[in-house]
Amino acid sequence: MFQYVMESDTGKKREVNEDRVAVLKRPDGLMLALVADGMGGHNAGDVASEMTVAALSELFMDADSEEFESTSSKKRWLDEKIRFINSEVFNYAGDHPECKGMGTTLIAALIEDRFCVICHIGDSRVYTFNGKAEQVTRDHSYVNVLVDNGEISEEEAEDHPKKNWIVRALGTESGIEGEMIELELSDSSYLLICSDGLSNKVSKEEIADIVGTSAVLSQKGKDLVDLANDKGGEDNISFVLLASKAGEV
Repeated sequence: MFQYVMESDTGKKREVNEDRVAVLKRPDGLMLALVADGMGGHNAGDVASEMTVAALSELFMDADSEEFESTSSKKRWLDEKIRFINSEVFNYAGDHPECKGMGTTLIAALIEDRFCVICHIGDSRVYTFNGKAEQVTRDHSYVNVLVDNGEISEEEAEDHPKKNWIVRALGTESGIEGEMIELELSDSSYLLICSDGLSNKVSKEEIADIVGTSAVLSQKGKDLVDLANDKGGEDNISFVLLASKAGEV
């Protein structure tokens, strides 16, 4: 079973924290880790992320174990529940003018032993660390569309003025399709799920340096928040850092 640390910091420049994070553990051993970065409306990003994380957490804890028996059933469960929650958030925004246009990114990671099924929407990210740092997800962003069409290079995308424009978010349209990823981790791996308040300020190499220290897991979490704030802290900084390595606390 993974050990984990969870952090959500408002940062140095924002007045409201629109991120939400959660880790749920069921009696049958299944875990669900969530990171949602809300946006849009009149300070309504926190409404979208809160609705999403709260609803998915409740559905997960109330579900029958049979719904998670296989990889395909895990994917189906995530897809169905996220489509349902997307409709709830979209309809809520339609009924509340102050929330018009709100939405949220989402990373939802279903974890059983060291096998993960991940649903990814937006530009929150998943990284693994096991000797080297690897970005598992690919941002659903405008600049990545440009890269895919050959209009700009990967290097140009890093500093593009529209880098933070995302092309997929939960709750902004009546329908949504999350990108599904399967992942199996080794005995000494780390899994990081984070909002762009961390990934935009701290490189994966810098994250790997902190994760690779001998500090306990809780200290590694504090060090990541501190580094993002030291480098500007312009956005909310939220993540779940999970360790499959024994002895982490």
